[in-house]
Amino acid sequence: MELSVVVPTLNGRERLASCLDALAAYAPDAEVVVVNGPSADGTTGMIRERDDVDVLIEVSDRKLNVARNAGLSTASGDAIALVGQDNAVEPTWAEGVRDALADADTDAVTGPVHRSVRAGVTAETEESRTIDGREVTYFEGGNVAFTREAIEAVDGFDEYLVTGGARDCAHRLAANDYEVAWSPSVCVIHDDADDDEDDDRDWGWKYRALAYRLVKNYGPRPGVFARTFRDAVSDAASNASDVIRGEQTPSGWIGSGKRVTKSIAVGSKDGLWSRLRDRSDARNPNGLSARADRAVELYDWRTAPETVDDPVEEPEQ
Repeated sequence: MELSVVVPTLNGRERLASCLDALAAYAPDAEVVVVNGPSADGTTGMIRERDDVDVLIEVSDRKLNVARNAGLSTASGDAIALVGQDNAVEPTWAEGVRDALADADTDAVTGPVHRSVRAGVTAETEESRTIDGREVTYFEGGNVAFTREAIEAVDGFDEYLVTGGARDCAHRLAANDYEVAWSPSVCVIHDDADDDEDDDRDWGWKYRALAYRLVKNYGPRPGVFARTFRDAVSDAASNASDVIRGEQTPSGWIGSGKRVTKSIAVGSKDGLWSRLRDRSDARNPNGLSARADRAVELYDWRTAPETVDDPVEEPEQ
C-alpha cells in the first residue's frame, strides 16, 4: 500500500518542523505533501531546505479545506492521510494506518490525539452519532487516513466551510456507506503550546457551519433545525453565567445571540442551495473537482529532472 501524507500548514513553522521530523522517523516510506497557506514566517524556506518533503504546494487561500483539497489532488498514494501541522505521529501510526486500511471493510481510519495536561496525558475517544437513521463516525481532521476511492467518492472537503469540514466529510462518507474505523494505534501527539484558547470564539461561523452541513446533508427537516437551536440555546445558557459573573456584558451576550440567529439562517439557506446544486450522495458542489486554481506555486521533488546529453555531431564525409 502506497501511503501519502498531506500536511496543511499556516504560520506554524516550528510546529510543522516537529511534525515533519516525526513523519521522517516513523513513516519514512510515505510520500509527504505539504500545503502552505500564505504563511509569513519563513515556512517555504524551511521546507525547501529539507530532503524529506516530496511536494510543496503554495496556496493563496487561508481556508483549511482548500489546503486539504490541494494536497489530495496532488498526492499519488492509494491511501492518503491528513496530519495537522501541530500533530506529531507516534511510532505505531504508519503501521496502524496500513493495517486498518488493508481491511476490505475499512475505508478510513482515525485515532486518538494525545494532549499534555497537568495530571498527565489525555486523548479523545471514538465519537459517533445516529442522525436520521444513519450512523456517522466522526474523525479528527488532523489525524485521519482514507482510501483514495473513499475520499474521491465524496469529492474531498467542502471549501465553503471555514470550520466543521471534517464533520461534514464524515456525514458524506456515511451517506455513501464508507466505513470509518477507530484504531488506538493511529495516534498522534498534539503540540498545544501556541493554541489560542480564547473563549470569545466565532459563534457566528460555528452555527453557520452547523446549519449548513445539516441542511445540506439531510434536507430542511424539523429535526435539523431543532438540533441546531438546541445547541444554540445550550451555549446561550452557558454564556449567561458569564454575564452573571461579570465576565461578559449583557449587550455583548445579546449581540452574540443576534449573530448566532443570523448565522443559522444564512447557513440554512446556503446549505439548501448546495443541496440543490449537487443532488448526488457526495453532496459537495464546492469540492475537490470544483476548482483547478488552488495552487499558486508547486515544488515537486518526486522526480528528478532528466539529463539530456548534447547531441554528438558526426564528422562530415
